[in-house]
Amino acid sequence: MINKAKKIKLVIFDVDGVLTDGMMNYGPEGELFKQFNVKDGVGIKLLQQQGIDVAVITAKQSAALSQRMKDLTVRYFYPGCSDKLSAYQQLLAQLSLNHEQVAYVGDDVIDLAVMDTVGLSIAVKDAHAFVKHRADYISHTLGGHGVAREVADLVLAAQFDLNELYTQMAQGHSGKLVQ
Repeated sequence: MINKAKKIKLVIFDVDGVLTDGMMNYGPEGELFKQFNVKDGVGIKLLQQQGIDVAVITAKQSAALSQRMKDLTVRYFYPGCSDKLSAYQQLLAQLSLNHEQVAYVGDDVIDLAVMDTVGLSIAVKDAHAFVKHRADYISHTLGGHGVAREVADLVLAAQFDLNELYTQMAQGHSGKLVQ
């Protein structure tokens, strides 16, 4: 699995059940509220700072999600996407990457079309059993509780000396991690 993580140039995340806990909260006017974990924001920024692209492909669309992606400067954002495989293929071509250079993090069967194609498929700890059975790696973290940070650490540790990287960041050489 470390050999697969060494090749990663792009990490793609699903949202509901991965970057959130999968719960959907509606306000009295029908507006949707989403809760995001700050550790995931740090993980996404760490990947970006080390030259690893981040994308989000999700079937849902909301103002809260769009704002979070803007805050994290996620350039490759595909909200309301009913055909995740097609979006993935377009992104692969746009970035001139091959399948082995991509990791995908998902939690349910809608994610399998992409997960079965990428070089490193990751299921969250509380993913559907069928999805976990087909994943290369199962996170130790539940969806919405720091999965993106765990994945960032996994990929970065395969490509860099994580201790050195974090030591530099602790000494103030990290730039802006979370917005």
